[in-house]
Amino acid sequence: MIKPEDRTPVVEHTGETKSNEIRQRLDQAEPRSLRTYTPSLAVLAESAGSYHWTPEGRQLADFSSGVLVANLGHNPRSWWQAVWRYLGLEQLDESETFVKSAPLTSYNAVTELGLLASERLLTNMRNEPGGQRMEQVLWAASGSEAIQKAIWAAMKRRPGQEFILATRGGFHGKKGLAGAITGSEEDSERDPRVRFISFPKEECSDLQTRQQPLDLEPYRQELEKLHQELGDQICCLVTEPYLGGGGSFHPQKEYLQLLQQFCRDHDWLFILDEIQANFGRTGPMYAYTHYEIEPDIVCLGKGLGNGVPVSAAVGREDVFGKMKYGEGSDTWSANPLSSAAVLATLDAFESEPILEQGQQLAAVIEAGLQRLKETGIIQNVRGEGCVCGVECNPCGEVSAEDVANACVAACYLGDDQGRAIHLLGPLAGKVIRVSPPLTMPLDEAQTYLDVMFNIFQQVADSCQA
Repeated sequence: MIKPEDRTPVVEHTGETKSNEIRQRLDQAEPRSLRTYTPSLAVLAESAGSYHWTPEGRQLADFSSGVLVANLGHNPRSWWQAVWRYLGLEQLDESETFVKSAPLTSYNAVTELGLLASERLLTNMRNEPGGQRMEQVLWAASGSEAIQKAIWAAMKRRPGQEFILATRGGFHGKKGLAGAITGSEEDSERDPRVRFISFPKEECSDLQTRQQPLDLEPYRQELEKLHQELGDQICCLVTEPYLGGGGSFHPQKEYLQLLQQFCRDHDWLFILDEIQANFGRTGPMYAYTHYEIEPDIVCLGKGLGNGVPVSAAVGREDVFGKMKYGEGSDTWSANPLSSAAVLATLDAFESEPILEQGQQLAAVIEAGLQRLKETGIIQNVRGEGCVCGVECNPCGEVSAEDVANACVAACYLGDDQGRAIHLLGPLAGKVIRVSPPLTMPLDEAQTYLDVMFNIFQQVADSCQA
């Protein structure tokens, strides 16, 4: 057991008696490795729409969407009603000890609800430009699992082709092959089957630089060199539409188009990890439409279930068909609860103007974040749709990383009117992600962007003092 004197202090905030108690107890009951560090370490008691509430009743405007999950907002009534309807829970008979409804597990079985979710998702994806290769669904419970299954399928396609290309600095998960293709060559215990390719981070470091033409030749030469070295041993190339966990770098569409064309020319599978980017986050329903590409396999997650854990690898029948019974299964694959959540989410996007709302919100966010540069502590703003990265500058003797953490903590504590903002811990050390629900009202978004500006200015002033 770790001695109390050897423990680093637990994050605490003045006046948060209940939250501080939970943080202290949590530090005893769980290893810190289970939680991603953030200087706020917010304790959330309730969520609705675009807001969270702490156990003390303090309201936080959510500019994270629960890590790009709650695209529809938190706990929309109509969405929950749809979930209950699909599960057969609209009317509960309180006289019955057990409820007769859809099963919550379906391992080694099938349900019509799971089938309906697959059919609806495939139809929705194929109806969007770039979705013509979406023929079958491999369900999973987390983003890492979806990536893992996509790569398994790629390897099964042609036994012996086991080399995987991935973009350097990308994030695809922490487990198995998903973890192996995350990061770079410098990572310890790197899987020798993984090779990394460059990503145009400098060329898309800011909204302004992204407007400049991209020289594709260095990236083409790099691909050619790998092809000459490994030849037919490469089975697939995996990339994100934008580097999410790597610092929110959103490339020119020509870059992804080059990767896809090279895969086509050499019969490699082109796998797009848009787990963070699907369901309207970048503008259209799917990121492949935004980037004008047509992947062989697309991995979905996060916003797919609007809060219920679910993910999927969706792609070509001839690829998935190489896998035998059970090779892509797990306990929670196509479980009815997740299927109901997917169906309810599709219902909302297909019947309500969610995408239009998101596009209007995106314009407000971009303008508000660009204004942050006036504080002097913001170097770059980049992004698209309702997902952006704000890269911090060093200020005085304070590092960019410490500036970013100070901004997140200050937003959590709020302004003198009690208006507070929930942000994630900085990406890549110094990049603050801004990704509110697509349904956040425009006037509320503007109000809290103004609050954010004032708080960032206070941080800048304190760093220079």
